Amino acid sequence: MKKNRLARKAIGAIALTASCLGTAFGQTSGAAPAAASSSRLDAVIARGTLRVCTTGDYKPYSFLKSDGTFEGIDIDMAESLAKSLGVKAEYVKTTWSHLMDDFLAKCDIAVGGVSTSLERQKHVYFTQPYMIDGKTPITRCADVGKYQTLAQIDQPSTRVIVNPGGTNDRFAKQYLTHAKVTVYPDNVTIFKQILDGKADVMVTDASETLLQQKLNPGLCSVHPDKPFQYGEKAYMLPPGDVTFQQYVDQWLHLARATGEFQSISDKWLK
Repeated sequence: MKKNRLARKAIGAIALTASCLGTAFGQTSGAAPAAASSSRLDAVIARGTLRVCTTGDYKPYSFLKSDGTFEGIDIDMAESLAKSLGVKAEYVKTTWSHLMDDFLAKCDIAVGGVSTSLERQKHVYFTQPYMIDGKTPITRCADVGKYQTLAQIDQPSTRVIVNPGGTNDRFAKQYLTHAKVTVYPDNVTIFKQILDGKADVMVTDASETLLQQKLNPGLCSVHPDKPFQYGEKAYMLPPGDVTFQQYVDQWLHLARATGEFQSISDKWLK
């Protein structure tokens, strides 16, 4: 297959670069160059499938539809990556609580609005970030003035709601120690809990709050342009595999430079 041949040429170019860098390092440090090892890139092409871990509960990045298929920004991007390799994307449903274990055991890449963190970085590689984001509140529009700061939110009278296992959960545990925090298991219907008056506020990624206020009239994002903390979205890759990381990074760079990523993003956000 022509695409497979092109992908294999890309592997060769990356491997040659890595070999040259390794030789140069060995000459300057006195260390013997390491033996070449097989990359996940070879395995994906040989297998004919790109195994993609995703939670399917995080619009606009990844959402599992009633017919069992996924959709969203990162699903379209995963399809683009698979196409560049001449393979098919194969999706593995996971949860935020089990994302790391499932990814390391079953997948080649994890997508779906995954935030970078130093804790996750201990176990996996990340691509370059494709979106800058950060945590910000979403609440009923009538209550926007009440939840401008963390101090205002972190009160015993405030009913905070959060989905389990991800960075939202960790943010709440770190910064909202006085508020009444409820862990709600369904990240799809969680925003309706605020609309129905069963919770007051959720702190999540600014990009998600902007979408959810469109999907749920009556909810308003609170200062999404000035989130409480800096955050990035990126794709998780297998640890230690520089060849695969370089290929995916180059694909992502080209997708952004050519406007492909912007077109996909606009499709879901505008």
